[in-house]
Amino acid sequence: MKCLLIASESAQVLFYWTDQEFEANLRQRFENLVEQHRERSPAFEDSINTLFAPFLISCITLNEKISDTYTSVVSENNYLFIVHQFGECTYVAVNGDGSENEDDLRRKIFVLKKIIDVCFGLVTLDTNILKKKLRPQDTEQRCKVWKMLQNMLITYSHLREEDQSFLVEAVERLIHPQLCEQCIEFLDRQVVQQVNSSMERANEEVVHTFILVHTKLLAFFSSRNASSLRPSDLLSLILIAQDMYPSDSNLEALIVKDLENTPVTEEVYAPELSSGAQGGGESVESSLYRSQFTGSVVQVAEDSLQAFESFPSGSSVPKRVFLDANLKDNYCPMMPHNMYCMSLWPGISLVLLTKVPSSHIAVSLYQLLDAFTVLEAKLSDGQELGHTSRIYPNMPDLRQRMDKFIKAVGVLKRQLQSAWVDFKNKAFSKPDIGKSQELLQACRNVKSQLCLVYQQYFLMKPAGDSQHLSVNLQTKTLKIVQEKLMDWKDFLLVKSKRNTTMISYLRDFPGLIHFIYVDRTVGQMIAPSLNVSEKSTELGKGPLASFIKSKVWSLVGMGRRYLQKGYTTLTFRDGDYYCCYFLWFENESGYKLPVIELPVLSDDSAPIGMLTGDYYRKLLRYYAKNHSLEVIKCFELLTIHLGVVPTEFVIQQCSDLVRKLWEPSRIPLL
Repeated sequence: MKCLLIASESAQVLFYWTDQEFEANLRQRFENLVEQHRERSPAFEDSINTLFAPFLISCITLNEKISDTYTSVVSENNYLFIVHQFGECTYVAVNGDGSENEDDLRRKIFVLKKIIDVCFGLVTLDTNILKKKLRPQDTEQRCKVWKMLQNMLITYSHLREEDQSFLVEAVERLIHPQLCEQCIEFLDRQVVQQVNSSMERANEEVVHTFILVHTKLLAFFSSRNASSLRPSDLLSLILIAQDMYPSDSNLEALIVKDLENTPVTEEVYAPELSSGAQGGGESVESSLYRSQFTGSVVQVAEDSLQAFESFPSGSSVPKRVFLDANLKDNYCPMMPHNMYCMSLWPGISLVLLTKVPSSHIAVSLYQLLDAFTVLEAKLSDGQELGHTSRIYPNMPDLRQRMDKFIKAVGVLKRQLQSAWVDFKNKAFSKPDIGKSQELLQACRNVKSQLCLVYQQYFLMKPAGDSQHLSVNLQTKTLKIVQEKLMDWKDFLLVKSKRNTTMISYLRDFPGLIHFIYVDRTVGQMIAPSLNVSEKSTELGKGPLASFIKSKVWSLVGMGRRYLQKGYTTLTFRDGDYYCCYFLWFENESGYKLPVIELPVLSDDSAPIGMLTGDYYRKLLRYYAKNHSLEVIKCFELLTIHLGVVPTEFVIQQCSDLVRKLWEPSRIPLL
């Protein structure tokens, strides 16, 4: 990707990201123009505005005049432009070297939108406030916001190119049932319970906590009163954690260097579990996905880690994130949480998610904003407001709830009350011809004031605000977890490189080269590791490993394209290989349910995935319409076989592989 930007309805660039080559060429182009006209060199930000202004004005004008605009454009020099409209903001992604197609660029646009939602919450419903958040007047603050979003995009792009979990957008568990169970137990007793009972927690409550080894999830625990964490939100948090503490290439290189000389066997070395923690037997995954972990690897990892003793363990000031929350009686799609991400050691992180004291206000604000958004849509379409209880929103009920909220609100009360009185005078008075536009504007004013209240409560806290876990409490928690995992840290780092291997599968599935199995109901995946950085791997040596990896990435993309057209099964021969993609539904007992006709998506629809609109969540709801009495589960399987394996054997192996992977793993559930 050469460039990605967001522009307002006036064609002003609110945010941009460019790669180094694109930026260098653009700077050179404007320097030449300046020399020709003997003018002062413009700031690079102004250069971006000037370059894209004609294109943006064209898009915006088309949208205003005919309520339509471009979705993709190819220029004379073969630059590909992808355009998508979110409200009054126009997103544009550009590629000029052919390395990315329309789906790749559109996916990055939707991922950027997801990042903005997670970082800014419900204020994204008001374009004017969002513009100020994305493009603050203060230059230093603007650079800070843009740098944060740019870094997140760079991290996502890297992970999608290198990590299978971000390729298929699903969470990968680190497979070690006994350690996982131990970690969940001590996260409950020694982290969540201790923090929530501490006097230093400043009225915050830990609702979720988990441990990451690079991008792989070792253990996850939620408190009893916590809302379930959606897989798309968990993947977003893993992205944020990786952005804060990216995997260290020097440490990786030292571990890999020793692994290159380590023959792959089925033996595994791991520290002994503490007394009383021994579990009976070993899980299917634990016995199937094993790699040798020798004493020399331990020494290399330990020596490397000693060199990083001064590595920062995390900031005491949390990051505010907004996540989907299903409470007992209420729902809020962007509930404010504080995210504490602490580096235990390079590559291993602890994350705490806390519920902020004023979170109940977010629920009330969402309910009111949802009602006024529906009203705005009705008024925009020329509909009249319904005052009966059968029509949503119920106006008498909305009036009562709004009056009650204004009495209770502690910030911006005067402005909100003024906007609400103006709306009430227009909405509940006798209808008058020509007043509909005034009522629409009054509705928008109330909605804007509600977003300002939301911003004041959840986005305007000063950096040094004391309303969060104390530094002492964070340090104490960090040390507790470090002491627990001290004997495991070296093992975990290497285990993350070879979490799952193909060795044991080769006996039962001759000819199978690679597979990815995804449980879309819980958003988790299993796949053999792809370590193409190693000179010698299970996939072969040198270029062969990279070639197989490119086949896997290509298969995922093709599977998505056909799923977008409504196909759930895809098999094809690709040179010397035979590739398969399957999507199917099961009930809770594992019984495969009948195939149905899936909806066909347009080319400019949200790309298939979890970070780009949670396609699979919507797909499960769509299928469940005719199976309301059953718990529906959705699965995907992608396989690559050698082309010499007969087709009927490939299909049979896929079926057998699913049965083997479906067997209970005894890895504790999230």
